[in-house]
Amino acid sequence: MEDKYSGMTVNERLYISGLIDQFYKAVEKKDKKLIISILKEIQLNDQSIEDILNSLKLNSDIADL
Repeated sequence: MEDKYSGMTVNERLYISGLIDQFYKAVEKKDKKLIISILKEIQLNDQSIEDILNSLKLNSDIADL
């Protein structure tokens, strides 16, 4: 699979993919499943997703990933 987001920050990935508004709405609603889905769509690995969830105070469970 081609990594079209190589070298980009998470916000850059969200912006380029057109998912930035959807992501921040999901964060506002604390919709962990949607957040995970969006972060997977922008090709983040499980550890990065877990780190982001922890930073958002949405304790992650590797089973959710």
